[in-house]
Amino acid sequence: MTTDRTDDSLLGGRVALWQPRAGYRVSIDAVLLAAAVAPRAGERILDAGSGVGAVGLCLLARAGDTPFEIVGIEAQVEYAALARENIARNGAWGRYTVVEGDLARPPVALLERPFDQVMSNPPYLDTGAGTPSPDDATDMANRESALDLAGWIDRCLARLRSRGTITLVQRADRLPAVLAALDGKTGEITVLPLWPGAGEPARRVIVRARKGVAGPATLLPGLALHGGPGKYSAEAEAILRDAAALDLSSWDRRRPAGS
Repeated sequence: MTTDRTDDSLLGGRVALWQPRAGYRVSIDAVLLAAAVAPRAGERILDAGSGVGAVGLCLLARAGDTPFEIVGIEAQVEYAALARENIARNGAWGRYTVVEGDLARPPVALLERPFDQVMSNPPYLDTGAGTPSPDDATDMANRESALDLAGWIDRCLARLRSRGTITLVQRADRLPAVLAALDGKTGEITVLPLWPGAGEPARRVIVRARKGVAGPATLLPGLALHGGPGKYSAEAEAILRDAAALDLSSWDRRRPAGS
Protein backbone atom coordinates (compact mmCIF):
# COMPACT_ATOMS: atom_id res chain seq x y z
CA MET A 1 0.00 0.00 0.00
CA THR A 2 1.37 3.35 -1.01
CA THR A 3 2.31 5.94 1.56
CA ASP A 4 2.50 8.59 -1.18
CA ARG A 5 -1.07 9.75 -0.84
CA THR A 6 -3.11 12.85 -0.30
CA ASP A 7 -5.60 13.69 2.42
CA ASP A 8 -8.74 14.98 0.70
CA SER A 9 -12.37 15.60 1.50
CA LEU A 10 -15.73 15.51 -0.27
CA LEU A 11 -19.17 16.96 0.46
CA GLY A 12 -17.84 20.01 2.24
CA GLY A 13 -15.73 17.93 4.61
CA ARG A 14 -18.39 15.32 5.44
CA VAL A 15 -16.23 12.62 3.84
CA ALA A 16 -12.48 12.31 4.51
CA LEU A 17 -10.61 10.48 1.78
CA TRP A 18 -7.11 9.09 1.34
CA GLN A 19 -6.12 8.91 -2.35
CA PRO A 20 -2.90 7.96 -4.16
CA ARG A 21 -0.99 11.07 -5.14
CA ALA A 22 -0.18 9.46 -8.49
CA GLY A 23 -2.92 7.29 -9.95
CA TYR A 24 -6.64 7.40 -10.42
CA ARG A 25 -8.15 10.40 -8.63
CA VAL A 26 -11.77 10.79 -7.61
CA SER A 27 -13.76 13.26 -9.73
CA ILE A 28 -17.10 14.94 -9.16
CA ASP A 29 -18.65 12.06 -11.13
CA ALA A 30 -18.44 9.93 -7.98
CA VAL A 31 -20.28 12.53 -5.90
CA LEU A 32 -22.97 13.02 -8.55
CA LEU A 33 -23.48 9.26 -8.88
CA ALA A 34 -23.93 8.86 -5.13
CA ALA A 35 -26.37 11.78 -5.07
CA ALA A 36 -28.55 10.05 -7.68
CA VAL A 37 -28.99 6.89 -5.57
CA ALA A 38 -31.91 6.80 -3.14
CA PRO A 39 -31.34 4.07 -0.54
CA ARG A 40 -34.21 2.55 1.43
CA ALA A 41 -34.03 1.04 4.88
CA GLY A 42 -32.78 -2.52 4.86
CA GLU A 43 -31.44 -2.47 1.31
CA ARG A 44 -28.23 -4.08 0.13
CA ILE A 45 -26.39 -1.97 -2.47
CA LEU A 46 -23.54 -3.03 -4.74
CA ASP A 47 -20.81 -0.47 -5.49
CA ALA A 48 -19.30 -1.96 -8.67
CA GLY A 49 -15.75 -0.69 -9.18
CA SER A 50 -15.54 0.98 -5.79
CA GLY A 51 -12.03 2.42 -6.01
CA VAL A 52 -11.06 4.14 -2.75
CA GLY A 53 -14.68 4.15 -1.59
CA ALA A 54 -15.78 7.64 -2.61
CA VAL A 55 -19.22 6.77 -4.01
CA GLY A 56 -20.23 4.57 -1.10
CA LEU A 57 -18.98 6.99 1.55
CA CYS A 58 -20.75 9.93 -0.10
CA LEU A 59 -23.97 7.91 -0.17
CA LEU A 60 -23.66 7.03 3.51
CA ALA A 61 -22.88 10.63 4.46
CA ARG A 62 -25.94 11.93 2.63
CA ALA A 63 -28.32 9.20 3.82
CA GLY A 64 -27.66 9.84 7.50
CA ASP A 65 -29.21 7.25 9.80
CA THR A 66 -31.07 5.29 7.11
CA PRO A 67 -30.00 1.67 7.76
CA PHE A 68 -28.67 -0.05 4.63
CA GLU A 69 -25.57 -2.00 3.61
CA ILE A 70 -23.06 -1.36 0.82
CA VAL A 71 -20.78 -4.01 -0.64
CA GLY A 72 -18.04 -2.73 -2.94
CA ILE A 73 -15.97 -4.74 -5.39
CA GLU A 74 -12.58 -3.45 -6.51
CA ALA A 75 -10.06 -5.26 -8.73
CA GLN A 76 -6.98 -3.27 -7.67
CA VAL A 77 -5.60 -4.38 -4.33
CA GLU A 78 -4.11 -1.00 -3.43
CA TYR A 79 -7.38 0.85 -4.01
CA ALA A 80 -9.35 -1.74 -2.04
CA ALA A 81 -6.93 -1.31 0.88
CA LEU A 82 -7.32 2.48 0.79
CA ALA A 83 -11.10 2.04 0.66
CA ARG A 84 -10.99 0.02 3.87
CA GLU A 85 -8.90 2.72 5.53
CA ASN A 86 -11.38 5.34 4.35
CA ILE A 87 -14.30 3.27 5.63
CA ALA A 88 -12.71 3.07 9.07
CA ARG A 89 -11.78 6.74 9.01
CA ASN A 90 -15.37 7.75 8.28
CA GLY A 91 -16.90 5.43 10.89
CA ALA A 92 -18.61 3.24 8.30
CA TRP A 93 -17.52 -0.21 9.52
CA GLY A 94 -20.51 -2.55 9.49
CA ARG A 95 -22.26 -0.53 6.81
CA TYR A 96 -19.76 -0.64 3.93
CA THR A 97 -17.59 -3.62 3.02
CA VAL A 98 -15.09 -3.70 0.14
CA VAL A 99 -13.96 -7.01 -1.33
CA GLU A 100 -11.16 -7.55 -3.83
CA GLY A 101 -12.23 -9.17 -7.05
CA ASP A 102 -13.15 -8.95 -10.69
CA LEU A 103 -16.73 -8.22 -11.69
CA ALA A 104 -16.24 -10.71 -14.55
CA ARG A 105 -15.62 -13.46 -11.97
CA PRO A 106 -17.41 -12.18 -8.86
CA PRO A 107 -16.30 -13.43 -5.44
CA VAL A 108 -18.62 -15.30 -3.10
CA ALA A 109 -19.60 -12.12 -1.23
CA LEU A 110 -21.41 -10.92 -4.36
CA LEU A 111 -23.14 -14.23 -5.03
CA GLU A 112 -24.75 -14.85 -1.65
CA ARG A 113 -27.97 -13.06 -2.54
CA PRO A 114 -29.08 -10.45 -5.06
CA PHE A 115 -28.72 -6.74 -4.42
CA ASP A 116 -31.57 -4.23 -4.20
CA GLN A 117 -29.54 -1.59 -6.05
CA VAL A 118 -26.33 -1.38 -8.05
CA MET A 119 -24.36 1.84 -8.55
CA SER A 120 -21.37 2.08 -10.83
CA ASN A 121 -19.01 4.33 -12.74
CA PRO A 122 -17.87 1.86 -15.44
CA PRO A 123 -14.51 2.49 -17.16
CA TYR A 124 -14.88 5.36 -19.61
CA LEU A 125 -12.52 4.10 -22.34
CA ASP A 126 -12.73 1.02 -24.52
CA THR A 127 -9.63 -1.08 -25.03
CA GLY A 128 -8.38 0.77 -28.11
CA ALA A 129 -9.41 4.32 -27.30
CA GLY A 130 -6.97 7.16 -26.74
CA THR A 131 -3.41 7.06 -25.47
CA PRO A 132 -2.84 4.80 -22.46
CA SER A 133 -2.01 6.58 -19.21
CA PRO A 134 1.64 6.21 -18.13
CA ASP A 135 0.27 5.21 -14.73
CA ASP A 136 -0.92 1.60 -14.90
CA ALA A 137 -3.42 1.96 -12.05
CA THR A 138 -5.03 4.98 -13.69
CA ASP A 139 -5.24 3.25 -17.04
CA MET A 140 -6.78 0.15 -15.45
CA ALA A 141 -9.41 2.25 -13.69
CA ASN A 142 -10.31 4.18 -16.85
CA ARG A 143 -10.05 1.48 -19.50
CA GLU A 144 -12.09 -1.67 -20.14
CA SER A 145 -10.23 -4.94 -19.71
CA ALA A 146 -11.96 -8.28 -19.15
CA LEU A 147 -15.37 -6.68 -19.66
CA ASP A 148 -16.49 -4.14 -22.22
CA LEU A 149 -19.23 -1.67 -21.31
CA ALA A 150 -22.04 -4.05 -22.30
CA GLY A 151 -20.42 -6.87 -20.34
CA TRP A 152 -19.93 -4.64 -17.28
CA ILE A 153 -23.59 -3.61 -17.28
CA ASP A 154 -24.67 -7.23 -17.86
CA ARG A 155 -22.68 -8.38 -14.81
CA CYS A 156 -24.18 -5.59 -12.73
CA LEU A 157 -27.68 -6.62 -13.78
CA ALA A 158 -26.88 -10.25 -12.95
CA ARG A 159 -26.22 -9.23 -9.34
CA LEU A 160 -29.44 -7.19 -9.14
CA ARG A 161 -32.77 -8.57 -7.93
CA SER A 162 -35.86 -8.41 -10.08
CA ARG A 163 -37.33 -4.89 -10.04
CA GLY A 164 -34.13 -3.59 -8.46
CA THR A 165 -32.48 -0.35 -9.58
CA ILE A 166 -29.21 0.24 -11.41
CA THR A 167 -27.67 3.73 -11.51
CA LEU A 168 -24.69 4.56 -13.74
CA VAL A 169 -22.58 7.57 -14.69
CA GLN A 170 -20.88 7.42 -18.07
CA ARG A 171 -19.55 9.54 -20.92
CA ALA A 172 -22.37 11.12 -22.90
CA ASP A 173 -21.05 9.84 -26.22
CA ARG A 174 -21.42 6.28 -24.91
CA LEU A 175 -25.10 6.69 -24.08
CA PRO A 176 -26.20 4.59 -27.10
CA ALA A 177 -24.05 1.70 -25.84
CA VAL A 178 -25.48 2.04 -22.32
CA LEU A 179 -29.06 2.02 -23.62
CA ALA A 180 -28.32 -0.96 -25.88
CA ALA A 181 -26.96 -2.90 -22.89
CA LEU A 182 -30.10 -2.11 -20.86
CA ASP A 183 -32.56 -2.80 -23.69
CA GLY A 184 -34.84 -5.78 -23.12
CA LYS A 185 -33.60 -6.28 -19.55
CA THR A 186 -34.78 -3.10 -17.85
CA GLY A 187 -37.49 -0.48 -18.03
CA GLU A 188 -38.27 2.95 -16.62
CA ILE A 189 -34.93 4.13 -17.99
CA THR A 190 -34.17 7.70 -16.92
CA VAL A 191 -31.36 9.78 -18.43
CA LEU A 192 -30.00 13.00 -16.92
CA PRO A 193 -27.48 14.92 -19.09
CA LEU A 194 -24.69 16.68 -17.19
CA TRP A 195 -23.73 19.89 -18.99
CA PRO A 196 -20.40 21.61 -18.23
CA GLY A 197 -22.35 24.86 -18.48
CA ALA A 198 -25.66 26.14 -19.81
CA GLY A 199 -25.87 25.75 -23.59
CA GLU A 200 -22.90 23.35 -23.80
CA PRO A 201 -23.14 19.72 -24.95
CA ALA A 202 -23.30 17.14 -22.18
CA ARG A 203 -20.05 15.32 -21.42
CA ARG A 204 -21.52 12.93 -18.89
CA VAL A 205 -24.90 11.31 -18.31
CA ILE A 206 -26.48 9.64 -15.32
CA VAL A 207 -28.67 6.70 -16.26
CA ARG A 208 -31.06 4.89 -13.96
CA ALA A 209 -33.17 1.83 -14.83
CA ARG A 210 -35.10 -0.97 -13.14
CA LYS A 211 -34.52 -4.62 -13.88
CA GLY A 212 -37.35 -6.71 -15.30
CA VAL A 213 -40.01 -4.00 -15.44
CA ALA A 214 -41.83 -2.32 -18.29
CA GLY A 215 -42.07 1.44 -18.47
CA PRO A 216 -41.27 4.34 -20.77
CA ALA A 217 -37.89 6.03 -20.96
CA THR A 218 -37.49 9.60 -19.71
CA LEU A 219 -34.95 12.17 -20.88
CA LEU A 220 -34.72 14.77 -18.12
CA PRO A 221 -33.71 18.42 -18.37
CA GLY A 222 -29.96 18.51 -17.81
CA LEU A 223 -27.94 19.78 -14.88
CA ALA A 224 -25.53 22.63 -15.67
CA LEU A 225 -22.49 22.03 -13.48
CA HIS A 226 -20.95 25.49 -13.82
CA GLY A 227 -22.57 28.90 -13.55
CA GLY A 228 -19.51 30.82 -14.77
CA PRO A 229 -15.73 30.46 -15.11
CA GLY A 230 -14.40 28.48 -12.16
CA LYS A 231 -17.76 28.56 -10.37
CA TYR A 232 -20.25 25.78 -9.82
CA SER A 233 -23.92 26.47 -10.45
CA ALA A 234 -26.13 26.80 -7.37
CA GLU A 235 -27.72 23.39 -8.03
CA ALA A 236 -24.35 21.68 -8.48
CA GLU A 237 -22.95 23.41 -5.39
CA ALA A 238 -25.84 22.09 -3.29
CA ILE A 239 -25.07 18.53 -4.43
CA LEU A 240 -21.28 18.67 -4.32
CA ARG A 241 -20.79 20.72 -1.14
CA ASP A 242 -24.02 20.48 0.84
CA ALA A 243 -24.86 16.79 0.23
CA ALA A 244 -28.18 17.51 -1.49
CA ALA A 245 -29.82 14.61 -3.33
CA LEU A 246 -29.98 14.46 -7.10
CA ASP A 247 -33.55 13.18 -7.13
CA LEU A 248 -34.19 11.87 -10.64
CA SER A 249 -37.81 11.03 -9.77
CA SER A 250 -38.74 14.68 -9.31
CA TRP A 251 -35.94 16.48 -11.17
CA ASP A 252 -38.12 17.73 -14.04
CA ARG A 253 -40.79 18.99 -11.64
CA ARG A 254 -38.51 20.97 -9.36
CA ARG A 255 -36.87 23.03 -12.08
CA PRO A 256 -38.46 26.26 -13.32
CA ALA A 257 -40.24 26.02 -16.67
CA GLY A 258 -37.95 26.76 -19.60
CA SER A 259 -34.72 26.17 -17.63
